[in-house]
Amino acid sequence: MTSAERFAERIVQRCAGQDNALEKIKADRNAEGVWLDQFVEALFEDFLLDNTAGAVFILSALEKRDIEFTGGGKIGQVLQTMAKQAFGELLHIKTIESLEQSIGVGA
Repeated sequence: MTSAERFAERIVQRCAGQDNALEKIKADRNAEGVWLDQFVEALFEDFLLDNTAGAVFILSALEKRDIEFTGGGKIGQVLQTMAKQAFGELLHIKTIESLEQSIGVGA
């Protein structure tokens, strides 16, 4: 939730308000001013999760969530890609929830 709240604050500023941010992130998680995948990449780097151990940590925490994944390559890279994808999907959902709650409380 902390990541979702921080991310929501950023996109609200970039998109000139909560309503615009919510509309954009619902339409496209990588829309102009939203850039969710870039945020996930930066977050993984900042918290030193951009390695196999970090990927395993994230995937372990999200083990009960479903994910669609097609791809191949070295196991370490596949794990990192899956972890970023799974975390990004969860961040997308939680950010929308956070924005909807903020708008609901403010209304």
